[in-house]
Amino acid sequence: MANALLMPKATAVWLVDNTALSFEQIADFCRLHPLEVGAIADGDAAQGIKGMDPVMTGQLTRDEIAKGEADPNYRLKLSEPKVRVPETKRKGPRYTPLSKRQDRPNAILWLVRNHPELKDAQISRLVGTTKSTIEQIRNRTHWNSANLVPMDPVTLGLCSQIDLDMEVHRAARYAPPAEAAGDTLLPASETEGLDVGDNAAEQAPEDKELDADAVFAKLSSLKRGDEEEDEGSDKE
Repeated sequence: MANALLMPKATAVWLVDNTALSFEQIADFCRLHPLEVGAIADGDAAQGIKGMDPVMTGQLTRDEIAKGEADPNYRLKLSEPKVRVPETKRKGPRYTPLSKRQDRPNAILWLVRNHPELKDAQISRLVGTTKSTIEQIRNRTHWNSANLVPMDPVTLGLCSQIDLDMEVHRAARYAPPAEAAGDTLLPASETEGLDVGDNAAEQAPEDKELDADAVFAKLSSLKRGDEEEDEGSDKE
């Protein structure tokens, strides 16, 4: 989690009262508008707010304040915390604000169609829903199925792209390997020695030598047959 300033208005009150920093420097450090800082200095804003010393809380150093006072264009930098508090892991379904709960069925439909590898528990973690709702949307038995439109949950603000990618990666890691589609060629070790076809035995080998005497005898018999036909036609 990014380091953030604690109690910015109380810090601004203290900086206005105890330093010579400009309104722009204080506004930039406290994430406030310069006019709001000016109102604090005039006593028109933040009335009743007790100033909080950022040096005592470890969010700013004396040297940093001195740099800012010496150079009006200098922007104060928040000190790094000495102790890092680990983020607590979320347990159970994600909380969804009331204003976005109406978008959850559309997000569930998008996840079911575009990432069928996701389990119900993963979808529930992403958009904060129940398994029964997911099952109804998947089976088209939801009461509003006719009006549902698949929408990206990241675009809807129901989850972050990092969370979605992490769940998809986790689902793909445990998914069974996909079966090879279509026919594949047999290896050469299995095809060696196979007949080329049913008519292989009937086909004459190309290297078979021709019998010249038989060929000429055949041609002579054909020629004699033609001559006899010609003589018979002349007698008629």
